Formats: sequence, C-alpha cells, structure tokens
Amino acid sequence: MKKLLLLFLLTGPGLYLPLVAQERYFTKTGHISFFSKAPLEDIVAHNREVVSLVDFKTGEMVFTVPMRAFQFRKSLMQQHFNENYIESDKYPKAYFRGKVNNIAAVNLAADNTYKVLVEGTLTIHGVAKPIRTEGTFQVKGGQVTGRSTFTVAPADYDITIPLLVREHIAKTIDITVDMLYKPFQGNL
Repeated sequence: MKKLLLLFLLTGPGLYLPLVAQERYFTKTGHISFFSKAPLEDIVAHNREVVSLVDFKTGEMVFTVPMRAFQFRKSLMQQHFNENYIESDKYPKAYFRGKVNNIAAVNLAADNTYKVLVEGTLTIHGVAKPIRTEGTFQVKGGQVTGRSTFTVAPADYDITIPLLVREHIAKTIDITVDMLYKPFQGNL
C-alpha cells in the first residue's frame, strides 16, 4: 500500500512512469523558485518540497510541485497566491511530465556538466500546456544536479489577476528549477 501511495504522490493522477534500477534518480526536496518583476514590488517565492524522478535510460522525467509549499517574503503575498491566483485548495499541485530529448549525451559515469533539451507538458491551475526548455545536468560524485530556467505567462494557465493589481504584476514569470538527484534505491 505504501508503494502505491508513493507512486501516486510522485507522479500524480494518471502520470505513471515506469523506471529501471540504477538509471533512476530521485529527489523529494527539489527546489523551484519563481520571480516576477513588478513596478511596486518584485514577487519571489521558493518551494523546497518538489518531488522529481528522472530515468536516464529513457529520458522520461516527472515533477510534482505542491503549490502551498511556495514560501514568500510576506505572508499576505502567500495568502493571495494560494487563495486568489493559484486556488491551491482546488489545484493543490502542479505537474510536469516530459522527456529529455538528448539523454544519451549524459554520461552518469563521468563527472561533467551536460546541456539538455527538455520537452513535455506542464500542468498548473488545472491547465496543461506543452513546454520546451534547455537545461543542464551536472554529474558529480554519484549525484546529479538538474537546472533550468524558463518563462510562463499566468494567463496561459487561466490564472486571473484581479483588475486592481493587474498593472502591478508582470505578464510573465521566470521559473528556476534546481534539483539535486540521487540514485533511487528500491522499487515503486
């Protein structure tokens, strides 16, 4: 039962990812942050509860992001984010499911930094959109650090910004992904 629960928590509803031993890397403390340049005050939030799996044989990759885990400098910003924009009670998680297109370029046996191209579907606020971004995998001492930065528009995910503050919030948000993966030990 615990294995089924772990599978659901990692991949979310309908996102099954079959993985093979020694080529699977995992984190449940991944870091995603976002930044929005705003005229009155920049908006910055950090989330260190991101769960992610990468299969270095197939290139398949999944992320589960608990929306309430984003931390803001000001509690009022966090409250507005969860209640008014993301509607975290209704949409508690964001998901990414995709593939590293050039996974063969990453050699897990050689410490180095490898450029990768990731494509997949990002689901935020119940809306799924295709996304494509560049990133890196840095292999060092048996661990893999995955990094990427990309931009999304809240409007693309049906996130409505109230008219009163619409002119004070940027139309796009920069998202930074920073994962420290370790070899996955065990079975799902």
